[in-house]
Amino acid sequence: MRPSMLLLSIALSLACVSRSTHDAALADAARARAAYGSETTALKARIAQLMDDLEDARLSSLERDARLALASANNDSLQKKLDEQTAINQKLSTELSKLGKDVDALLKEGGLGGSIAEAKKRLAELRKAQAAAEARAALYKDLTQKLKKMVDAGDLSIELREGRMVLALPNDVLFDSGKSELKPAGKATLESVASVIKMVPRKFQVVGHTDDEPIKLSPYASNWELSTARALSVVSFLLSRGVKPATLSAAGYGEFDPVAANTDPKGRARNRRIEITVQPQIDELVAVPQ
Repeated sequence: MRPSMLLLSIALSLACVSRSTHDAALADAARARAAYGSETTALKARIAQLMDDLEDARLSSLERDARLALASANNDSLQKKLDEQTAINQKLSTELSKLGKDVDALLKEGGLGGSIAEAKKRLAELRKAQAAAEARAALYKDLTQKLKKMVDAGDLSIELREGRMVLALPNDVLFDSGKSELKPAGKATLESVASVIKMVPRKFQVVGHTDDEPIKLSPYASNWELSTARALSVVSFLLSRGVKPATLSAAGYGEFDPVAANTDPKGRARNRRIEITVQPQIDELVAVPQ
Protein backbone atom coordinates (compact mmCIF):
# COMPACT_ATOMS: atom_id res chain seq x y z
CA MET A 1 0.00 0.00 0.00
CA ARG A 2 1.21 3.40 -0.80
CA PRO A 3 2.22 5.56 2.12
CA SER A 4 -0.34 8.17 1.18
CA MET A 5 -3.16 5.68 1.13
CA LEU A 6 -2.05 4.32 4.49
CA LEU A 7 -2.10 7.73 6.09
CA LEU A 8 -5.58 8.44 4.71
CA SER A 9 -6.89 5.16 6.07
CA ILE A 10 -5.51 5.90 9.55
CA ALA A 11 -7.00 9.40 9.54
CA LEU A 12 -10.44 8.09 8.61
CA SER A 13 -10.25 5.44 11.29
CA LEU A 14 -9.30 8.01 13.94
CA ALA A 15 -12.12 10.29 12.82
CA CYS A 16 -14.66 7.51 13.23
CA VAL A 17 -13.41 6.68 16.72
CA SER A 18 -13.45 10.32 17.83
CA ARG A 19 -17.05 10.84 16.58
CA SER A 20 -18.42 7.77 18.32
CA THR A 21 -16.66 8.69 21.55
CA HIS A 22 -18.00 12.22 21.31
CA ASP A 23 -21.54 11.01 20.70
CA ALA A 24 -21.29 8.65 23.65
CA ALA A 25 -20.00 11.44 25.85
CA LEU A 26 -22.89 13.65 24.78
CA ALA A 27 -25.36 10.88 25.58
CA ASP A 28 -23.80 10.39 29.00
CA ALA A 29 -23.97 14.11 29.68
CA ALA A 30 -27.63 14.22 28.66
CA ARG A 31 -28.43 11.32 30.95
CA ALA A 32 -26.52 13.01 33.77
CA ARG A 33 -28.40 16.24 33.23
CA ALA A 34 -31.69 14.37 33.21
CA ALA A 35 -30.77 12.50 36.38
CA TYR A 36 -29.61 15.74 38.04
CA GLY A 37 -32.80 17.52 37.01
CA SER A 38 -34.89 14.70 38.43
CA GLU A 39 -32.93 14.71 41.66
CA THR A 40 -33.20 18.49 41.86
CA THR A 41 -36.97 18.37 41.41
CA ALA A 42 -37.27 15.68 44.04
CA LEU A 43 -35.03 17.69 46.38
CA LYS A 44 -37.11 20.82 45.86
CA ALA A 45 -40.28 18.85 46.55
CA ARG A 46 -38.73 17.44 49.71
CA ILE A 47 -37.65 20.90 50.85
CA ALA A 48 -41.16 22.24 50.21
CA GLN A 49 -42.63 19.37 52.25
CA LEU A 50 -40.20 20.04 55.07
CA MET A 51 -41.15 23.73 55.04
CA ASP A 52 -44.83 22.80 55.25
CA ASP A 53 -44.13 20.41 58.10
CA LEU A 54 -42.14 23.11 59.88
CA GLU A 55 -45.00 25.63 59.52
CA ASP A 56 -47.51 23.07 60.80
CA ALA A 57 -45.27 22.42 63.76
CA ARG A 58 -44.95 26.17 64.43
CA LEU A 59 -48.72 26.66 64.29
CA SER A 60 -49.25 23.71 66.56
CA SER A 61 -46.76 25.18 68.98
CA LEU A 62 -48.52 28.56 68.90
CA GLU A 63 -51.88 26.91 69.47
CA ARG A 64 -50.46 24.92 72.34
CA ASP A 65 -48.93 28.06 73.85
CA ALA A 66 -52.25 29.87 73.48
CA ARG A 67 -54.10 27.07 75.20
CA LEU A 68 -51.55 27.03 77.98
CA ALA A 69 -51.85 30.80 78.39
CA LEU A 70 -55.66 30.54 78.52
CA ALA A 71 -55.47 27.75 81.04
CA SER A 72 -53.02 29.78 83.09
CA ALA A 73 -55.33 32.82 82.98
CA ASN A 74 -58.28 30.69 84.05
CA ASN A 75 -56.23 29.27 86.86
CA ASP A 76 -55.13 32.76 87.90
CA SER A 77 -58.76 33.94 87.90
CA LEU A 78 -59.86 30.92 89.88
CA GLN A 79 -56.97 31.38 92.29
CA LYS A 80 -57.90 35.04 92.73
CA LYS A 81 -61.47 34.09 93.60
CA LEU A 82 -60.21 31.46 96.00
CA ASP A 83 -57.87 34.00 97.58
CA GLU A 84 -60.72 36.47 97.95
CA GLN A 85 -62.95 33.83 99.49
CA THR A 86 -60.14 32.80 101.80
CA ALA A 87 -59.67 36.40 102.87
CA ILE A 88 -63.40 36.72 103.59
CA ASN A 89 -63.38 33.54 105.59
CA GLN A 90 -60.33 34.73 107.48
CA LYS A 91 -62.03 38.03 108.24
CA LEU A 92 -65.12 36.26 109.54
CA SER A 93 -62.96 33.94 111.56
CA THR A 94 -61.10 36.92 113.04
CA GLU A 95 -64.34 38.67 113.92
CA LEU A 96 -65.69 35.54 115.60
CA SER A 97 -62.47 35.29 117.50
CA LYS A 98 -62.88 38.91 118.64
CA LEU A 99 -66.47 38.32 119.68
CA GLY A 100 -66.05 35.20 121.73
CA LYS A 101 -62.38 34.24 122.04
CA ASP A 102 -61.45 30.67 122.65
CA VAL A 103 -63.49 28.89 125.32
CA ASP A 104 -60.42 27.25 126.77
CA ALA A 105 -58.69 30.61 127.09
CA LEU A 106 -61.72 32.09 128.83
CA LEU A 107 -61.84 29.20 131.27
CA LYS A 108 -58.17 29.65 132.06
CA GLU A 109 -58.62 33.39 132.56
CA GLY A 110 -61.46 32.78 135.00
CA GLY A 111 -63.54 35.60 133.49
CA LEU A 112 -65.96 33.57 131.43
CA GLY A 113 -69.13 35.38 132.44
CA GLY A 114 -67.96 38.91 131.69
CA SER A 115 -66.33 37.94 128.44
CA ILE A 116 -69.40 36.17 127.15
CA ALA A 117 -71.60 39.13 128.11
CA GLU A 118 -69.33 41.50 126.20
CA ALA A 119 -69.28 39.18 123.20
CA LYS A 120 -73.09 38.96 123.19
CA LYS A 121 -73.36 42.74 123.34
CA ARG A 122 -71.01 43.20 120.42
CA LEU A 123 -72.75 40.47 118.46
CA ALA A 124 -76.10 42.20 119.02
CA GLU A 125 -74.65 45.46 117.69
CA LEU A 126 -73.34 43.68 114.61
CA ARG A 127 -76.70 42.08 113.94
CA LYS A 128 -78.42 45.43 114.36
CA ALA A 129 -76.07 47.06 111.89
CA GLN A 130 -76.52 44.18 109.47
CA ALA A 131 -80.31 44.39 109.70
CA ALA A 132 -80.17 48.14 109.04
CA ALA A 133 -77.94 47.57 106.02
CA GLU A 134 -80.30 44.92 104.63
CA ALA A 135 -83.32 47.20 105.14
CA ARG A 136 -81.51 50.05 103.40
CA ALA A 137 -80.59 47.80 100.47
CA ALA A 138 -84.21 46.64 100.15
CA LEU A 139 -85.40 50.25 100.15
CA TYR A 140 -82.89 51.26 97.48
CA LYS A 141 -83.93 48.34 95.32
CA ASP A 142 -87.61 49.25 95.67
CA LEU A 143 -86.99 52.91 94.78
CA THR A 144 -84.87 51.93 91.82
CA GLN A 145 -87.60 49.72 90.43
CA LYS A 146 -90.29 52.39 90.89
CA LEU A 147 -88.17 55.09 89.25
CA LYS A 148 -86.87 52.87 86.44
CA LYS A 149 -88.97 54.52 83.72
CA MET A 150 -87.56 57.93 84.57
CA VAL A 151 -84.03 56.57 84.63
CA ASP A 152 -84.53 54.90 81.25
CA ALA A 153 -85.90 58.16 79.84
CA GLY A 154 -82.83 60.07 81.04
CA ASP A 155 -84.84 62.37 83.34
CA LEU A 156 -83.26 60.96 86.48
CA SER A 157 -80.15 59.09 87.55
CA ILE A 158 -79.65 57.05 90.71
CA GLU A 159 -76.36 56.46 92.44
CA LEU A 160 -74.98 55.43 95.79
CA ARG A 161 -72.60 57.95 97.32
CA GLU A 162 -70.99 57.53 100.73
CA GLY A 163 -73.55 54.89 101.63
CA ARG A 164 -76.53 57.06 100.69
CA MET A 165 -78.93 56.86 97.77
CA VAL A 166 -78.95 59.98 95.61
CA LEU A 167 -81.57 60.86 92.99
CA ALA A 168 -80.02 63.34 90.54
CA LEU A 169 -82.14 65.46 88.18
CA PRO A 170 -80.50 67.65 85.51
CA ASN A 171 -81.10 71.38 86.02
CA ASP A 172 -81.58 71.78 82.28
CA VAL A 173 -84.77 69.70 82.57
CA LEU A 174 -86.02 71.58 85.61
CA PHE A 175 -84.97 75.23 85.10
CA ASP A 176 -84.02 77.80 82.52
CA SER A 177 -80.53 79.28 82.78
CA GLY A 178 -80.12 81.59 85.78
CA LYS A 179 -83.68 81.03 87.01
CA SER A 180 -85.30 79.13 89.85
CA GLU A 181 -88.83 78.78 88.50
CA LEU A 182 -89.66 75.22 87.47
CA LYS A 183 -90.34 74.60 83.79
CA PRO A 184 -93.38 72.54 82.75
CA ALA A 185 -91.15 69.58 81.88
CA GLY A 186 -89.48 69.90 85.28
CA LYS A 187 -92.83 69.85 87.06
CA ALA A 188 -93.86 66.70 85.20
CA THR A 189 -90.64 65.00 86.24
CA LEU A 190 -91.01 66.03 89.90
CA GLU A 191 -94.65 64.91 89.83
CA SER A 192 -93.46 61.35 89.25
CA VAL A 193 -90.76 61.65 91.90
CA ALA A 194 -93.24 62.97 94.47
CA SER A 195 -95.65 60.08 93.87
CA VAL A 196 -92.88 57.67 94.82
CA ILE A 197 -91.04 59.33 97.71
CA LYS A 198 -94.17 60.41 99.61
CA MET A 199 -94.85 56.71 100.19
CA VAL A 200 -91.38 56.14 101.64
CA PRO A 201 -90.97 56.51 105.43
CA ARG A 202 -87.69 58.40 105.14
CA LYS A 203 -86.38 61.94 105.20
CA PHE A 204 -85.05 63.58 102.06
CA GLN A 205 -82.66 66.46 101.53
CA VAL A 206 -83.03 68.45 98.32
CA VAL A 207 -79.70 69.97 97.25
CA GLY A 208 -79.05 72.44 94.44
CA HIS A 209 -75.80 72.44 92.41
CA THR A 210 -74.44 74.58 89.57
CA ASP A 211 -71.41 74.66 87.32
CA ASP A 212 -68.63 77.22 87.83
CA GLU A 213 -69.83 79.71 85.23
CA PRO A 214 -70.35 83.16 86.83
CA ILE A 215 -73.91 84.41 87.23
CA LYS A 216 -75.16 86.41 84.22
CA LEU A 217 -78.54 88.09 83.66
CA SER A 218 -79.92 86.63 86.86
CA PRO A 219 -81.51 88.21 89.95
CA TYR A 220 -79.20 86.11 92.13
CA ALA A 221 -75.82 87.42 93.25
CA SER A 222 -74.03 84.05 93.16
CA ASN A 223 -74.34 80.43 92.13
CA TRP A 224 -74.70 79.60 95.81
CA GLU A 225 -77.86 81.68 96.10
CA LEU A 226 -79.19 80.35 92.81
CA SER A 227 -78.63 76.71 93.80
CA THR A 228 -80.35 77.26 97.16
CA ALA A 229 -83.31 79.01 95.54
CA ARG A 230 -83.71 76.11 93.12
CA ALA A 231 -83.63 73.58 95.97
CA LEU A 232 -86.36 75.55 97.76
CA SER A 233 -88.45 75.60 94.57
CA VAL A 234 -88.25 71.82 94.35
CA VAL A 235 -89.15 71.44 98.04
CA SER A 236 -92.13 73.74 97.56
CA PHE A 237 -93.37 71.72 94.60
CA LEU A 238 -92.95 68.39 96.43
CA LEU A 239 -94.93 69.79 99.36
CA SER A 240 -97.71 70.79 96.99
CA ARG A 241 -97.85 67.18 95.79
CA GLY A 242 -98.35 65.62 99.19
CA VAL A 243 -94.84 65.00 100.49
CA LYS A 244 -94.79 65.60 104.25
CA PRO A 245 -92.98 68.77 105.37
CA ALA A 246 -91.19 66.95 108.18
CA THR A 247 -89.45 64.70 105.65
CA LEU A 248 -87.91 67.50 103.56
CA SER A 249 -84.97 69.88 103.89
CA ALA A 250 -83.17 72.12 101.38
CA ALA A 251 -79.56 73.13 100.78
CA GLY A 252 -77.42 74.77 98.09
CA TYR A 253 -73.80 74.00 97.23
CA GLY A 254 -73.36 76.27 94.23
CA GLU A 255 -70.38 75.11 92.19
CA PHE A 256 -68.49 73.70 95.17
CA ASP A 257 -69.53 70.04 95.01
CA PRO A 258 -68.96 69.04 91.35
CA VAL A 259 -69.33 65.47 90.08
CA ALA A 260 -67.42 66.21 86.85
CA ALA A 261 -64.77 68.61 85.59
CA ASN A 262 -66.02 72.04 84.53
CA THR A 263 -63.68 72.01 81.53
CA ASP A 264 -66.21 71.15 78.81
CA PRO A 265 -69.97 71.53 78.17
CA LYS A 266 -70.68 67.90 79.03
CA GLY A 267 -68.99 68.16 82.42
CA ARG A 268 -70.69 71.45 83.24
CA ALA A 269 -74.08 69.99 82.31
CA ARG A 270 -73.52 67.12 84.75
CA ASN A 271 -72.71 69.57 87.53
CA ARG A 272 -75.92 71.57 86.99
CA ARG A 273 -78.28 69.35 88.93
CA ILE A 274 -80.77 68.90 91.74
CA GLU A 275 -80.04 65.98 94.07
CA ILE A 276 -82.59 64.38 96.37
CA THR A 277 -80.70 62.40 98.97
CA VAL A 278 -82.34 59.66 101.02
CA GLN A 279 -81.31 60.41 104.60
CA PRO A 280 -80.27 57.52 106.85
CA GLN A 281 -82.22 56.71 109.98
CA ILE A 282 -80.63 56.88 113.40
CA ASP A 283 -80.36 53.09 113.76
CA GLU A 284 -78.48 52.95 110.46
CA LEU A 285 -75.76 55.15 111.90
CA VAL A 286 -74.71 52.49 114.40
CA ALA A 287 -71.02 51.87 113.86
CA VAL A 288 -69.81 48.35 113.35
CA PRO A 289 -67.65 47.41 116.35
CA GLN A 290 -63.93 47.37 115.67
